Amino acid sequence: MAARNGFLKPIVVAMGVLALAPAAQAQTRAETLRQLTGNNINTLDPSMPGATREAFGVSTSTYDRLVAFDRKLENGVWVFDRTKIRGELAESYQVSADGLTITFKLRDAKWHDGSPVTADDVKWSLDRAVSAKSLSAGQLGTGSLTKPEQFKVVDAKTFEVSLPKPDRLALANLATPLAPIINSKLAKKHATAEDAWAQEWMKTNTAGSGAYVIESFKPGEQIILRRNENWTGGREGRLPYFKRIIEQTIPEAATRANLIEKGDADIAIDLQAGDLPALQSRGKVKVDSTPQSNGFTMIAFNTRMPPFDNIKVRQAVAAALPYEAMFSAAIFKRGLPMFGASWSEVPNGTFPQPMPVKTDLEKAKRLLAEAGHGNGLKTTFTINVGSAAITEPMAVLMKEALAKVGIDMEIQKLPDAQMSTAVAEKKLAFFTEGSSAWLPTTDYFFRTFFSGEQRWNYSSWNNSTIADLTTQARYELDPEKYEEMSKRMIEEYLKELPLIMLWQANQDAVMTPKLDGYTYWFHRQVDFRDLARR
Repeated sequence: MAARNGFLKPIVVAMGVLALAPAAQAQTRAETLRQLTGNNINTLDPSMPGATREAFGVSTSTYDRLVAFDRKLENGVWVFDRTKIRGELAESYQVSADGLTITFKLRDAKWHDGSPVTADDVKWSLDRAVSAKSLSAGQLGTGSLTKPEQFKVVDAKTFEVSLPKPDRLALANLATPLAPIINSKLAKKHATAEDAWAQEWMKTNTAGSGAYVIESFKPGEQIILRRNENWTGGREGRLPYFKRIIEQTIPEAATRANLIEKGDADIAIDLQAGDLPALQSRGKVKVDSTPQSNGFTMIAFNTRMPPFDNIKVRQAVAAALPYEAMFSAAIFKRGLPMFGASWSEVPNGTFPQPMPVKTDLEKAKRLLAEAGHGNGLKTTFTINVGSAAITEPMAVLMKEALAKVGIDMEIQKLPDAQMSTAVAEKKLAFFTEGSSAWLPTTDYFFRTFFSGEQRWNYSSWNNSTIADLTTQARYELDPEKYEEMSKRMIEEYLKELPLIMLWQANQDAVMTPKLDGYTYWFHRQVDFRDLARR
């Protein structure tokens, strides 16, 4: 999943102190968490097409799902654990021996209005997810969750999901923000003949059972959440630490950094990588950094557009790139390189992982000559204006390096919306993008980024071997067989190189020193339920 953000309206900042609503001021500083973001929350319904990533983050705290991923400590930072799924609204769940049925036992939970959560609500919510025109249908379909007939109420506290095949990602899909469980009675009151699923009402209202209740919502400016004192879905039944959450949009990264350093705000996760060393050196903030393990920054080729329909041209570019210099200039080496591996045989089936690509100008020249471009070629490399602070230094270094092997590269900058449209319509030959997968298994990555006529297949690469392997792996429950299939996918990727993975940039969470519990989640947003003040 990915989201792009529109124009952001600034909020008032006076004398270095954030302007807060009177209700928010009533809470003590210790009880209130203030998050700053450069982007906006444009809807309270995470399934709405065009929902920003920030909207996904808020929904995790206002809605419960049947299940949730667990978390683990990794290099001193909490990260989500895709291998462990725990109950959220489900007190327990059981997968049948053949993998075709998942049975959920619901815990005693209440909606924000005090009424009980029932299996009927779960049924209506999942029916909505697969039936309404929304982001949910496409996402849940990756786990073979496609029809209301698959969802069955056994009794008030027992719910059953049936699968046509034992899909590896069925359960995991129910842990994403696109599978929220909704108070169906409340939502139905706001449905109409034209809007059977109450989508219009749910853009600005919630019908959840989650840890927080919406107190006020001003799209593009601010949202205030109040703790749900009746919530029982926390680890060991505990309530979140913070009684109130204030998430505010402040477009200028320097202003966000300054407010956190002064202690007027608590956390931001979208500051500029170049500003972080100075912030850390002054010692007034804490930075929890972890590579975005479920994503990557890439250079993509349109494999159906000359000259990049020629494998050797793609290989030549890969051999010419100045990887280390790009890594340093673009993100100040704040991340995990996806280049420079030394192996000749795929060591394991994990994807993404560092690949054996490195700078070799003589090899690049030879490959270009073999491709019929011994006298060089001209091309255009496209970058996004919104990410120019990262992509422009990278592009300048690429232009210089490619010129050494006979490739004349023009740099084209496109506004965010135009870039997104051009990528979706497959109009760009050569460009850079970054993306991530909510369910980071190898077959999911290859299905999402390397197959089909869909937006996320950046390189328009369709390979029959990959198509066969992803279909088989999706339903393969034997770990050893799945591992072998994954290795074969990686081998095929390296053979044809439809895109070049560059790095997994860090998610840098900058916070006040006494804030604990930050977790890197697959949706790359703060889960307020995790946080506490020491």
